[in-house]
Amino acid sequence: MTASTELRRIMTALQQSGLTVEAVEDGALVQDGETRVALFAEADPQGGVVVRLHLDLDLYVEEDSLPDILMGMNLLNQGLDYGALNLDPVDEDDLDEGAPLTFAVLGRSVLWLPDLGAPELDRLREHLRRFEREVTDAVERTLHGSKGISA
Repeated sequence: MTASTELRRIMTALQQSGLTVEAVEDGALVQDGETRVALFAEADPQGGVVVRLHLDLDLYVEEDSLPDILMGMNLLNQGLDYGALNLDPVDEDDLDEGAPLTFAVLGRSVLWLPDLGAPELDRLREHLRRFEREVTDAVERTLHGSKGISA
């Protein structure tokens, strides 16, 4: 089974469960309300399928803020069960001329499915839902909570 076949099966199952799913270059965008999670699937050489989830949080960090941000992200990641926050360098072509090196804050998760049967696809749907909620809630609490930082 090829990665594109596996991805199509996953997309169909997610659509049938009521989520909005849109094919993109090498993956899919899964939308639930206002949130869009990018999903990528690939065959695992040892069997099963590896599903990678990426949640763009529209948060950006400049290079000079990295030490403080990394400490905060480390603390946040300790409380996350379904994903983690990562920094991804923003392509220089997307930055204004002379802008400092900038990183996007992304939620990321990886899930291994031994097969694409109904129980495993249900597990993927639940993981997707929990991943999105957990990462979004953690960031919201940090940015807007009474003990969080103000952005």
